[in-house]
Amino acid sequence: MNDGRQYFPGTVLVTGGHGQLAHSLGRAGGDDIRVVGRPEFDFDRPETVDMVMEAHMPAIVINTAAWTAVDAAEQDVAGAMRANRDGPALLARGCARREIPFIHVSTDYVFNGQKGTPYRETDTVDPRCVYGLSKAEGEAAVLAAHDRSIILRTAWVYSAHGRNFVRTMLKAGETRPELRVVGDQFGNPTSADDLASGIIDIVARLRAGGWHAGYGGIFHAAGYGAASWYDLASVVMDEAHALGRPRPGIVPIATADWPTPAYRPADTRLDTQRLYEVFGVRLPDWRESVRTVVHQACETEAAG
Repeated sequence: MNDGRQYFPGTVLVTGGHGQLAHSLGRAGGDDIRVVGRPEFDFDRPETVDMVMEAHMPAIVINTAAWTAVDAAEQDVAGAMRANRDGPALLARGCARREIPFIHVSTDYVFNGQKGTPYRETDTVDPRCVYGLSKAEGEAAVLAAHDRSIILRTAWVYSAHGRNFVRTMLKAGETRPELRVVGDQFGNPTSADDLASGIIDIVARLRAGGWHAGYGGIFHAAGYGAASWYDLASVVMDEAHALGRPRPGIVPIATADWPTPAYRPADTRLDTQRLYEVFGVRLPDWRESVRTVVHQACETEAAG
């Protein structure tokens, strides 16, 4: 019997093909995942958006494409806005025309970091850098364009693939006897593999049960537990040392001692309860996931 609900079998299109999360989704999602990136799909060439959607005819679209260079965004506002606001809005409109769900990945940097407790989805955004502003405006544009949009705010994403803090620490630890790491910024370290697994679980729920009105809107999707950059670096170095690598000293420093062009929010811990209540998804503790990624990264480097 048809209950009137729309189900979504078929191809899942993942954008942002050269990034960490797209890489993890491609590995985790099975044969029906199609990962696209430049030059085939490029927000700087808006015509490619509809061309790719027409070519793949997806049942669900997951957007991981983004401008993530926080400091560089201060010098290229237009570029950040194209990638983080205009491009996602274009994708959302394409999904709306096709009446398919759109999953869009956003960031903790939409907040100013001054609340003092974990942020919930209902808290007011107040970005203090161009990157955060472009992502906040992207969220608003996506929600305005398509009511079947799921926005996942995440934070401090790392993996054994691509450029990220964990891999940077591993490389630095090989040659430096001491590392100075910011100790007064706090957030949720998030494994790209864990986030990808959570997204695949959401996709599976959409396919099995169709769309529900409560699915739309913003959700926080980040690793369980909070840390400072110093805390994260310490776990990385401890695990690497257990695998036979040198263990440099790690010195916590203040944000003021590590000036950057873009403002960094001090405390963007995310409350992820709503994601669990609606989709049954809770990402693992960040410490265990960091240890897994350190093992993967060290094995990859050892293999050449």
